[in-house]
Amino acid sequence: MEEKFARRMSTVHRSFIREILKVTADPEIISFAGGLPNPELFPVASMDEASRQVFAEIGASALQYSTTEGDAGLRKIISERYAKRGLEVDPDSILVTTGSQQILDIVAKVFLDKGDKVVIERPGYLGAIQAFSIFEPEFVTISLENDGPNLEELEAAFKDGAKCFYAVPNFQNPSGVSYSLEKRQAVAELLDKYDVLFIEDDPYGELRFMGEDMPSVYSFCKKPSILCGSFSKIAAPGFRIGWVVTEEKTIYDKLVVAKQASDLHTSTVAQAIMRRYMETNDIEAHVQLIKDRYGRQRACMVEMIGKYFPEGVTITEPEGGMFLWATLPEGVSAMDLFDVAIKEKVAFVPGRPFYVDGSGENTLRLNFSNSDEKRIEEGIKRLGNSIRSFLK
Repeated sequence: MEEKFARRMSTVHRSFIREILKVTADPEIISFAGGLPNPELFPVASMDEASRQVFAEIGASALQYSTTEGDAGLRKIISERYAKRGLEVDPDSILVTTGSQQILDIVAKVFLDKGDKVVIERPGYLGAIQAFSIFEPEFVTISLENDGPNLEELEAAFKDGAKCFYAVPNFQNPSGVSYSLEKRQAVAELLDKYDVLFIEDDPYGELRFMGEDMPSVYSFCKKPSILCGSFSKIAAPGFRIGWVVTEEKTIYDKLVVAKQASDLHTSTVAQAIMRRYMETNDIEAHVQLIKDRYGRQRACMVEMIGKYFPEGVTITEPEGGMFLWATLPEGVSAMDLFDVAIKEKVAFVPGRPFYVDGSGENTLRLNFSNSDEKRIEEGIKRLGNSIRSFLK
């Protein structure tokens, strides 16, 4: 049967994180592995009411086929929310997608040929690595520093013929790192100088609970670029509603064609319910609830790591988002540590899958958004014990 598969499928593997989630199905396991929002904060009652209103008022229309570009009212709401954050976005430059993951798929379809050079952060977002890998590009990785990418490495990659740069400047998955204002401006200048397409993924940007909000890199770019957004982290991940913004009409039109070939359009009923929810609820107040909760959970995890982890383990301390990144002493395998930790009923994501060059053996990602403070303390205590016993 193998000879019948397309050659490209040999270069793409199952999502490592999705496989880990199978292991963590045991309710006794405290999991810091998944990139899951906290379900206690899902607006269930408000979504229920919004759905009742949609079916009562436009039921048949909500169940009908729709336009590829997406619900016009929803795109207007997205545009208005950008304007509140200082970014003017024409609703007609917004394409609603089936989650932000679909953006990565259709962008890759539109832009990538085999062997094209794609610049990504090191470590990089696993979902992007998986989506792009199907199209067999050459990945060029750039070191992430505490305030963003290494600019010398980035310029060298651009000089060497990179076609595009994919990045998560706000509370990056997996590292939690955010770009400084200076790095954002410098990255935009390099993108314009070398005419490299920028793909800015921003699913976490609204989840800042420390420091000051930062403008998008997209806002500084003078050449055509792409900005990705999502309702998954601030409302309902199960609805699978994301969006892509580009002011360049030729890019927009190609993305529409690629989406038509993929799924025709994003769920009409999901878009209608999301629009009604946004129209009838204070989304900013809801986002503030999320930020308050995640801020406490992040603070708890950092404090417990300081209390229970042995010396020699370093971590990032993000100002928002859902993850922090830990680095074990050199030569220590997080993959092997995972097996020890599972026996202690605690899980995390080893860092190596986030590196396309096979490095990152001694790194791991911890999710703080999907556990309350009590489980965080117990889970970090278990993980600290696992690390201590593993290092003996």
